[in-house]
Amino acid sequence: MTLAAASHGFLSPTGVEIAFLLVGLVTFGAAVVTVTTRQLVHAALWLVVALGGLAVEYLLLTAEFIAWVQVLIYVGAVVVLILFGLMLTRAPIGRSPDADSANRWAALTVAVASAAALVWVVADAFRTTWIDLDGPAAGSTAVTGASLFQNWVLPFEALSVLLLAALVGAIVLSRKAKSARAGEASRDGASPSGASPSPPKASRSGTSQTGGAR
Repeated sequence: MTLAAASHGFLSPTGVEIAFLLVGLVTFGAAVVTVTTRQLVHAALWLVVALGGLAVEYLLLTAEFIAWVQVLIYVGAVVVLILFGLMLTRAPIGRSPDADSANRWAALTVAVASAAALVWVVADAFRTTWIDLDGPAAGSTAVTGASLFQNWVLPFEALSVLLLAALVGAIVLSRKAKSARAGEASRDGASPSGASPSPPKASRSGTSQTGGAR
């Protein structure tokens, strides 16, 4: 153990650790704003900030390949898919009352419980796992690709099907809303023609009154 490693401790963080903490706080704040804002477009844009913050965290952890995958797939594909879904469903640009819910406390309880369970599972699974910094790179493209397509093929394909289902659902909702608006427009256009015979009745009554006056 070198003198620099021995002098390093919890109260003397390095610049990378300070940057990791600051980026983590920004990412956490962006995630909170994403789920609390009432504007759907703003939520999608804040999601870009949260996912970009995760990419920076991966870079600070020397996992360059995972960082660029985060940018290309999540920031470049998932967020674009969400924005297309908002456009296809004609979501409101401003504040949307439908984006708010009266079950905030229940949602907060579920979110905190899920986060605690996730942290506990990850900490328990990797408690005795150590990375050999002097050995081969654990986050290289070859190692990550082999692990992804050997051990995580099913979740990878399930995510692809989920994204496809989200896009198809957005198209279906858009077509239903369009047909509903077309039906309302046809009913509005048919109502004046049905009310057209009323003016002759008024004119005949006016004529009879004139005849009576004579």
